[in-house]
Amino acid sequence: MRKFDPWPVFFEREWNRNWPFLVGFAITGTLITKFSLGLTVEDAKNSPFGQRHMTANLYGGRMIPYDCDII
Repeated sequence: MRKFDPWPVFFEREWNRNWPFLVGFAITGTLITKFSLGLTVEDAKNSPFGQRHMTANLYGGRMIPYDCDII
């Protein structure tokens, strides 16, 4: 007699329960990546948020301008 394997039942139940979260996470990650990669250095210089947070907390607290090639 073949032994019962619970893994297929477990994965099917969990997939049915978690697929909305996984799909939403994938869509959100794709959109954030798409919009982040579309930003240019000029956009960062003109952004009020970027001007306030010019990497002040990196590199020992020194203010490093965006056109610097440290990254």
